[in-house]
Amino acid sequence: MRLTPKSELERRIATLQGLMTDQGIDGAVILQNADLFYFTGSIQQGLCYVPTSGEPLYLVRKEFSRACMESGLRQVVPFSSMREIAGLLADHDISLPEMMGMELDVLPVALYNRWHKVLGGEEVCDITPLVRRVKAVKSDYEIAIMKDSALLMDKVYQRAKEVIKIGTTDLEVAAELEFLARKEGHQGILRLRGFNSEIFYGHVFSGADGAVPTYLDAPLGGLGLTPATGQGASYKKIAANEPVIVDFVTAFDGYMVDMTRTFVVGKLSQKLQKAYNDMRLVQQKLAEIARPGIAWGAIYQQCYDLAVELGYRDQFMGNAGAQVSFIGHGIGVEIDEFPFIARGFDDQVLEENMCFAFEPKVVFAGEGAVGIENTFWVAADGLRKLTYSDEQLVEL
Repeated sequence: MRLTPKSELERRIATLQGLMTDQGIDGAVILQNADLFYFTGSIQQGLCYVPTSGEPLYLVRKEFSRACMESGLRQVVPFSSMREIAGLLADHDISLPEMMGMELDVLPVALYNRWHKVLGGEEVCDITPLVRRVKAVKSDYEIAIMKDSALLMDKVYQRAKEVIKIGTTDLEVAAELEFLARKEGHQGILRLRGFNSEIFYGHVFSGADGAVPTYLDAPLGGLGLTPATGQGASYKKIAANEPVIVDFVTAFDGYMVDMTRTFVVGKLSQKLQKAYNDMRLVQQKLAEIARPGIAWGAIYQQCYDLAVELGYRDQFMGNAGAQVSFIGHGIGVEIDEFPFIARGFDDQVLEENMCFAFEPKVVFAGEGAVGIENTFWVAADGLRKLTYSDEQLVEL
């Protein structure tokens, strides 16, 4: 079990406090699990109160003993009732804030009302943009864990070459890959910040199922097994000469990487082969232009324009009418972190040590999807790949 070093937590807290000071925020309440893990090293139930200066206070309702073991913070304090919170803050020389930051993008209204009543404060603002800015820039420690996650991803890729066979269902292939990943230490839970965003390990689609759109804010969705999930692998059997997409997320010690590879048993049509090679050209374009200081939206536009120039205006990043307006997304503790390689993000720029997944894909209704995805980190002179599995179209 890897525990987050105290130095990591201190760096993150200090960075957040600096941003809070700039915004005139007196204190921040961290409640959401992904953010709790990032700032405390634990997700035991409670809250982390971050004052503008001084040490944070991790107040734990359940389970206090585990929080003490898992968190590197010095001030981990038990509580049993929300009525105790104001007193506990006062005991640690923390005043109730006049301007309080909360995670308003993910906090249910009822819970917000309860905490606001307890903590008071004349004004409440959304701390989420600041939290996302801190999480977007990874430390060497975080990138090292993501490299471990990429090692696991390559094992999944190698296993896919063994289990993709004619007559095997997409579900059976997915189950084999999930089984291997879990045995190798996949944490199981994948975290997304977006409301009602859910995914389980990843997606495996063959043939026309790869072109089935869904509610998910992603270029691919799949038919799935039931309307209760509305996405993912189905009982469709793999046939010869059709694309098989394996879009998988590995999660190890809290950190994720995202990778897609395209397989075929036999040969793809010339149209689909060309489309796959063209998506690699889009990825190559990314590598040529992505540097610290370039706007996220500028990267998107140049890569999108190339895809259109190559002839995929109606197929790029989804079926016509169901296309998404991004090609890449930040990843780390959550799948949908900053930066977004997306339309409209023209004022935000890449910074050194940001990490993101880039996934150019094309979808042909009735035929399926082809594409590629890798997770990158931003170095001073350009991009470095975290996921490293062979990128050739895999012909089995």
